Amino acid sequence: MSDETDNSGLWYREDFGDSVSYLNRVEKVYFSGKSKFQNIDIVELGFLGKTLFLDSKIQSAQIDEHIYHEALVHPALLLHPEPKKVLIIGGGEGATLREVLKYKDLDKAVMVDIDGELVEYCKEYMPEWSDGAYDDPRAELIIGDAKEYIEKDGEKFDVIISDLTEPLEEGPSVFLFTREFYNKIYERLNNHGIFVAQSGSAFTGIAQFMATNYKTLGKVFPEVIPYQIFIFSFSMMWGFNLALKGLNFKNELKKVNKRLTDKAINLKHLDYNLIESMTVLSKELKKELEKGIISTDDSPFFWTL
Repeated sequence: MSDETDNSGLWYREDFGDSVSYLNRVEKVYFSGKSKFQNIDIVELGFLGKTLFLDSKIQSAQIDEHIYHEALVHPALLLHPEPKKVLIIGGGEGATLREVLKYKDLDKAVMVDIDGELVEYCKEYMPEWSDGAYDDPRAELIIGDAKEYIEKDGEKFDVIISDLTEPLEEGPSVFLFTREFYNKIYERLNNHGIFVAQSGSAFTGIAQFMATNYKTLGKVFPEVIPYQIFIFSFSMMWGFNLALKGLNFKNELKKVNKRLTDKAINLKHLDYNLIESMTVLSKELKKELEKGIISTDDSPFFWTL
């Protein structure tokens, strides 16, 4: 385990399957160690800036974390007529919570993350990500199993956001992407509720996770809208799936521009036109999404490359 040290001259290698590796020069190591659930590296990279890796896979980089987190949070909150209570599953860096709390008329934001050590390391070494969000009186942080929380607690929410790592076979989130879990999510949403999940690569040929997430949600929700945005630090288009309960996407989309203006949400990257354009998919990706399987507790999907 390393504390903050000068490590100029080192390179961080991230393998992408068996054929590709990415190398980034390390300027400084803020933290390198292991929690109960995963390996954690927080490093300063020469081009990407401060960056979080979990199990040697990039999760969030200073250069563009705002793009990822704006894309994850704001389409759902702007499509909802009046979000008052929001639940975040995962989101250990605190940036998802930061974006949610930009809505001044929000009453409550609950964040449930299983890895309390990760949350504390991010607070200490990446405070820019949460930007004081944990001190907001509307925020409630719960360190625990999101599956148990969803199944046992009866509180309902207007928007639920899944900001989890991909369902790796040895990872902690495999059973948080199944049809059974999404049935519980559906029950925990109010009648006009929205669920959104980060869904991995939207790059044609390696979008199996996004496709499976899309198909699985479609077995539970009446309308599922896949969308994508380019994340430079991920080196590819990144996918999300938006699921609506009791709302019509096209009807609510017409109101997003006015809501964005009325609520005076301070966004760095997104505007109404970009939010709308993110739902425009290539013919290839549409075909790939239709090939997704249904992930269940008995037969869960595992992400591999």
